Amino acid sequence: MQINDDKPYDDINITPMLDLAYVLLVIFILMCTASVQGMKVNLPKASQSPSLAKPKTQAITIDNKGSIHLNAMPVTLQELEQKLGAIKAAMPELPVVVKADSLTQYQGVMDVLDVLGRLGVSQVGLATKPQGK
Repeated sequence: MQINDDKPYDDINITPMLDLAYVLLVIFILMCTASVQGMKVNLPKASQSPSLAKPKTQAITIDNKGSIHLNAMPVTLQELEQKLGAIKAAMPELPVVVKADSLTQYQGVMDVLDVLGRLGVSQVGLATKPQGK
């Protein structure tokens, strides 16, 4: 007995396309959650905090001991000025987020803001936590 299967396919198997779509969706979700690099610090509270995460945003973190980190790498004020100056030369509209621990001395934050002012960085955000948390 011979089977004559000359009719064209009238169904498209979409299972491989769905597998690919799910994998791409998972990759997209994982990549979107990694927004701002930096260290974890205890942020001060504010009534409202807008979303400050932008692509190419530089994160400056000041911990409760006064140590300064640029994107989780420890730096001094002079190194911070040199590195941000080099980045600003390549990207004039440089967005920066300053995250300082709530127990940080105010002078440390002012030193960082002075460096940003000397470099002409105008897009500066101060990270805070919502008041209820």
